[in-house]
Amino acid sequence: MKKLIIPTLCLLTLISCKDEKETAQKETIAVTYPETKKVDTVTNYFGTDVRDPYRWLEDDMSAETADWVTRQNKTTFGYLDNIPFREELKERLTELWNYEKVGSPFKEGDYTYFYKNDGLQNQYVIYRYKTGEEPSTAEIFLDPNTFKEDGTISLGGLNFSENGKTAAYSISEGGSDWRKVLVMNTENKEIVEDTLVDVKFSGVSWKADEGFYYSSYDKPKGSELSAKTDQHKLFYHKLGTPQKEDQLIFGGTAEQKHRYVGGSVSEDNRWLQISASTSTSGNKLFIKDLSKPNSKLITIVDNTDSDTYIIENVGTKLYLMTNRNAPNNKIVTVDASNPAPGNWKDFIPETENVLSPGTGGGYFFTEYMVDAVSKVMQYDYDGKLIREVELPGVGSAGGFGAKKEDTELYYSFANYVTPGSIYKFNIENGTSELYVKPDIDFNPENYESKQVFYTSKDGTKVPMIITHKKGLKLDGKNPTILYGYGGFNISLTPSFSIANAVWMEQGGIYAVPNLRGGGEYGKKWHDAGTQLKKQNVFDDFIAAAEYLIENKYTSKDYLAIRGGSNGGLLVGATMTQRPDLMKVALPAVGVLDMLRYHTFTAGAGWAYDYGTADDNKEMFEYLKAYSPVHNVKEGVAYPATLVTTGDHDDRVVPAHSFKFAAALQDKQTGENPTLIRIETDAGHGAGTPVSKTIEQYADIFGFTLYNMGYEVLPNKTTSKVKK
Repeated sequence: MKKLIIPTLCLLTLISCKDEKETAQKETIAVTYPETKKVDTVTNYFGTDVRDPYRWLEDDMSAETADWVTRQNKTTFGYLDNIPFREELKERLTELWNYEKVGSPFKEGDYTYFYKNDGLQNQYVIYRYKTGEEPSTAEIFLDPNTFKEDGTISLGGLNFSENGKTAAYSISEGGSDWRKVLVMNTENKEIVEDTLVDVKFSGVSWKADEGFYYSSYDKPKGSELSAKTDQHKLFYHKLGTPQKEDQLIFGGTAEQKHRYVGGSVSEDNRWLQISASTSTSGNKLFIKDLSKPNSKLITIVDNTDSDTYIIENVGTKLYLMTNRNAPNNKIVTVDASNPAPGNWKDFIPETENVLSPGTGGGYFFTEYMVDAVSKVMQYDYDGKLIREVELPGVGSAGGFGAKKEDTELYYSFANYVTPGSIYKFNIENGTSELYVKPDIDFNPENYESKQVFYTSKDGTKVPMIITHKKGLKLDGKNPTILYGYGGFNISLTPSFSIANAVWMEQGGIYAVPNLRGGGEYGKKWHDAGTQLKKQNVFDDFIAAAEYLIENKYTSKDYLAIRGGSNGGLLVGATMTQRPDLMKVALPAVGVLDMLRYHTFTAGAGWAYDYGTADDNKEMFEYLKAYSPVHNVKEGVAYPATLVTTGDHDDRVVPAHSFKFAAALQDKQTGENPTLIRIETDAGHGAGTPVSKTIEQYADIFGFTLYNMGYEVLPNKTTSKVKK
């Protein structure tokens, strides 16, 4: 069984740049901000009136909001169009992006499938060849680039029936979390029945070749992009029947009301696992015996105090991954006849490092994070350690999973200076061989990554990886992007980014601290950055910036801070608390109104991390004290700010970014621009076409460098403006 996915906030991976000598003062691009009206809207929280003058921007269906978006984009792109090296950045990004990218192969039925992008295709294409034949014989199986010419309809997921003769794939239109599911005959590639609609936050899990389980909400009244969704339901779709006849398996009653519900079928088709959650952390867990008609649900965990799911079974013996009484996770076994926690037995005990397990070829593979770096162990079904898997280097490994009968698996490996490569692993003898190495115009030998540990405000040691060209001069004048997230148990592990490569070849520094709120050190590390402890995350980020400045990697005139989604909140809170600390702020698709975030789409599910303003007076006052929208003050010189969002973002609604940008434009003191870039036909990030992604990076890097004083790209000349 696969882990049931609960959608959290997204991660964005971004970048930074450098230059050296000085020339004459550059001209400032003039900005005249569009007028944003104020409406006297007031909400009372526990006796305190809070004004919300831009609440009208929450109405994404109004012509007035659409007009505001148009006027803001006209202003923003008028500014960006005048940055002298923006097109050069776009050209270099396009040039470096243009190499073949191939994913790990996987077997389904009589075929071996893999994803591939020739270079600049907006979406990856799925190829296949007959298993046993040469990969060179591969044909196109499914090309998402044909869904829509501009690439704004993307593939969300692809799942095959047991015999591989039928596949269900989901599509996202304009980046929305709402999906459609199409069912295809894999032999002739024809669509075989009506499209399923209104599917959201869902996987597809097949029951043999008969049908599949999926999850969704009732379609909300009003705007489907912003209206609240809070009752998730699990359905079973039998092939050959209309969606209106799909069987409701779980949800739809007061007793079964949960914001996130998911179903997953075991590899032997014996068990249906159902996870039910009210927030993005913690789940109830149930199983249903599919070998018995009309079998009842069996409860494994009846509360949401832990994260628990089934990763494997042998008949009625279940193997569960859990953090119940084990903050760093462990694997336990139990019989399905009486699976309550009191009967669990440790199989692979908890260690000092966080565990992420997988299975394949009759073995368990346990990936551990050791200071955010991968270490992988292989165990048999008796819990005996077979070997430590020898990885190609220090970095992030992923993909240690396969079917039970497989004799080999494919895993990926990358770090901040090593482009992602695919390795073929022999499950029996433990040997790895390079399977795919990208042919990219980037030489890792010219760059280095260094992990440091710095001290946060309360004395906590926090790790950070700093990556840049070798031979960097520590003179405080290196343009640097400090990227962070710090939430939802998400771990930032070393990964390669094409955009990062462009940034670093310009001489830029890219620094990533592993802030509290993340999952790098388990549940305790996560919980230390939640609710009434959320300020720890901002303090960790501020301390990272101070470390970089104190150690002469950069200075406040050459520092940009960047983060997306929950990381956008991080940037918004940091720049309003310490506007003196950085030159540029880049909040992307951010959660920026902490008093109302829970009233949109599935936002209430983030309460484990944030709490809500409705909880009690203490929580309201805590949230208001750092909520970026509510902490923009008159008479403050904020850093040059480029807020980015998408008009179809139904995860973190764009109203967060709209209101924050409006407040900044109204109250900013000084000449630093505060702009908002609103991507059209785009959502929270997933499925964004390559063409749009390249344009976004060119704009972000261009804005960053220009506001640090650059007139030309650093790798073309040594020219630098005077401060």
